[in-house]
Amino acid sequence: MKKTILGALTVASFGLPAMAQDNIEVTLGVLNDRSGVYADLSGEGSVVAARMAVEDFDAASKGLDVEVISADHQNKPDIASNIARQWYDQDGVDAILDVPTSSTALAVADITAQANKILIDSGAGSTQLTGEQCQPTTIHWTYDTAALAKGTGGAVTEAGDKKWFFLTADYAFGHSLEEETMKIVEESGGEIVGSVRHPFPATDFSSFLLQAQASGADVIGLANAGGDTVNAIKQASEFGITQSGQSLAALLMFITDVHALGAQTAQGLVLTEAFYWDHDDETREWSARFEEKFGSKPTMVHAGVYSGTMHYLRAVEATGSTDGDVVAEWMKANEFDDPLFGEGYVRKDGRVIHDMHLYEVKTPDESTGEWDLYKHVSTIPGEEAFLPMEGSGCAFANES
Repeated sequence: MKKTILGALTVASFGLPAMAQDNIEVTLGVLNDRSGVYADLSGEGSVVAARMAVEDFDAASKGLDVEVISADHQNKPDIASNIARQWYDQDGVDAILDVPTSSTALAVADITAQANKILIDSGAGSTQLTGEQCQPTTIHWTYDTAALAKGTGGAVTEAGDKKWFFLTADYAFGHSLEEETMKIVEESGGEIVGSVRHPFPATDFSSFLLQAQASGADVIGLANAGGDTVNAIKQASEFGITQSGQSLAALLMFITDVHALGAQTAQGLVLTEAFYWDHDDETREWSARFEEKFGSKPTMVHAGVYSGTMHYLRAVEATGSTDGDVVAEWMKANEFDDPLFGEGYVRKDGRVIHDMHLYEVKTPDESTGEWDLYKHVSTIPGEEAFLPMEGSGCAFANES
């Protein structure tokens, strides 16, 4: 078992006991939050998803000897950077997966490009990963703040809640989500009446919620995620904010968050997701296998780790290489038809284009089981959900 001086490291190997001489050795590192506010939506579930991809790809029979390792970045860019450097320089890691928290993802993307490796990011949301801070070897798989803003921000404003106040996590992801949603709100005829930023992570939202309550806004946009979103919604209920007529818009919310809140508290919330376990027969089948291994339904981050790993392994098999530039070029040149995300492709800037979906949380009477929490409202085609590449600020992607 390999060890890291920076955190607990778990290793799982998949391959033949005795490798053939021409087998390609591949090491995948799942780098995420395993102990904090994003552990439920990411964490060990992403490791399980990566292992499932290796098993389903049947890597050993295709000449790939694949090892999956993992570590906790604690949502801190310096820790994530140190782990990434050690993985690339000492532990032979070829690709890093997941990496929630945009500030950590941006740091790891730079290090990955310098090492000519691959980052397949499922957990972070900042559009900067494929914008001004893009890297040729970054693949941004699952969602981003522009897609969330387009879905939830547009739907809530068009439904009649025109005056917005933002409660925003004070780091790269929160800033990006606030900025993108403000644009959509104003384009949809809405008005921004104020905003406040809270520390990341936070436990006490009382002062921020009182400012939002006093703002006269129709809707309070929660530009945060994970435990911060759950705590903000719980405390808003305790303050009687929704009972007094203001509504909440959870701009990034995961099935694990809704499950933690319960349908009684979360009912009626509108949210945008790239994946939902009960979307169709294929997502149900995969999610049942995931739940059997992990004990709960997968989030869209878990699904993104699985799908991104599958596409990466296809690239390694096809090219016979783990070279970052070679693998990235193949991933961008070849479309995919994925059981979890449907048809899609990787753009030159690394943004993965696939459909996004608008959901509404069911009432307790509508829900037929513990995880039966969403009803589908609409599908947003990928070409509409994500920002266009032109004008994104990604220098290499817009070269003629």
